[in-house]
Amino acid sequence: DVHMTILSSASQPKQNPLGCVQIRVPQELFLTLGLISLVENILVVLAIIKNRNLHSPMYYFICCLAVSDILVSVSNVVETMFMLLNDHGLMDVHPGMLRFLDNVIDVMICSSVVSSLSFLCTIAADRYITIFYALRYHSIMTTQRAVTIIVVVWLASITSSILFIVYHTDNAVIVCLVTFFCTTLVFNAVLYLHMFLLAHVHSRRIMAFHKARRQSTSMKGAITLTILLGVFILCWGPFFLHLILILTCPTSPFCNCFFRNFNLFLILIICNSLIDPLIYAYRSQELRKTLQELVLCCWCFGV
Repeated sequence: DVHMTILSSASQPKQNPLGCVQIRVPQELFLTLGLISLVENILVVLAIIKNRNLHSPMYYFICCLAVSDILVSVSNVVETMFMLLNDHGLMDVHPGMLRFLDNVIDVMICSSVVSSLSFLCTIAADRYITIFYALRYHSIMTTQRAVTIIVVVWLASITSSILFIVYHTDNAVIVCLVTFFCTTLVFNAVLYLHMFLLAHVHSRRIMAFHKARRQSTSMKGAITLTILLGVFILCWGPFFLHLILILTCPTSPFCNCFFRNFNLFLILIICNSLIDPLIYAYRSQELRKTLQELVLCCWCFGV
């Protein structure tokens, strides 16, 4: 079964005293969903690079979210392919190489979740500034600052992920991940609550048409990111609940029932990477148009 190093002991219980139902997920399904997600997110990154109208801080952050999803997709595809080849006797992987590959994949997955949460917070802050500091937005969120934020987030995500894997036997790693997850959710909830409660009052103070239009666009962006955050919670929630149960009841038979379906939680994580590009395309007409052009171009090139 696909698993992360820090979860290997808890997600594979040896006994089944309660007769728990364990749903087996075919490795081919992992591979198929991973490939679809990989193609989708690569198209999103290419679309944002191609269309100059999308060269703004918010879309830079969305591009980084897509890169985070690419990490999940690549790690899933690589690991699943290795396992399929190994199961069919087409490749004999040295144990040392397997451990190295497992560590690399774990770092990619950890980097993905940490960077995704960080960029969701960054986009929430960006939307907050556009709504409540509209006149000063371009002086506050410059391209240079956006790039600096992106570099800092990626460096922090990769560094923390490496540390998580190095010290994976310590429960403090799981505590840190769960705490970070909960903290970012609270941060986003506070910002979004403030935005949606006060945006209507704030918009009344804006009389000029072009400013009102900017307000509407900003709220549309906030709604888009609310949808993204909701999907993230639904898809990653069971995984983090898994982490919490490892800390609170690792030997409980009831928790073991939950642990037995860990591969289902991995499927949900891959689905998050698959759904995000559809949300981008649905909510942004400009991005949707560029994606259609790219798909048509790829189709014509293939024909």
